[in-house]
Amino acid sequence: EMTGTARAGCQAVALFKQPDWLHAWLQQLLHTEADTYLLPTRILRLSTKLISKEGYQALKDELDQLWRVTRPEITQKVSWAASLGDRSENADYQYNKKLLREIDRRVRYIRKRLEDMRVVEYSPEQEGRVYFGAWVEIENDNGEAKRLRIVGYDEIYLRKDYISIDSPMARALLKKVQGDEALVPTPQGEVCWWINAISYEK
Repeated sequence: EMTGTARAGCQAVALFKQPDWLHAWLQQLLHTEADTYLLPTRILRLSTKLISKEGYQALKDELDQLWRVTRPEITQKVSWAASLGDRSENADYQYNKKLLREIDRRVRYIRKRLEDMRVVEYSPEQEGRVYFGAWVEIENDNGEAKRLRIVGYDEIYLRKDYISIDSPMARALLKKVQGDEALVPTPQGEVCWWINAISYEK
């Protein structure tokens, strides 16, 4: 599990999760503002446009699921609900119409992100030092140990042990080697974490 610092540093508006993002989304959508499911433009502009190979594939899979499966299903439901009569008092129509709008928003978002992102794959030159994609085992003076992976902004919702490269924790760890200390800024002051191990998925 991530530290409170890391979670705070990489916290953002929730995106859909894989593989069960759709169920939760459908349940919550009618009670949530539309923009909650998209990152604010300011955050997107400031975030580093890097993504792992696995993260890129996850976005592509989500786009394919939305466009080829989910959207046709919801479109069919909208058409069916519209045929029942007065749309202004038709709860099924209103519900599914809203879902359809949000699906289209998400599709546009993913397509734009896939165009803008640069996929970072493993390179032997990374070994021994913390760079994008690294798994880092850290420990603080209280004996609290964590194992985290530094990934792109769109990937941190896939797993609890992923942190954004733009988070304070990741920024403090980058370019460090085993045995180094990383000072992570928090509202209560800097917290020292020691780097015990660094590894990469090959």
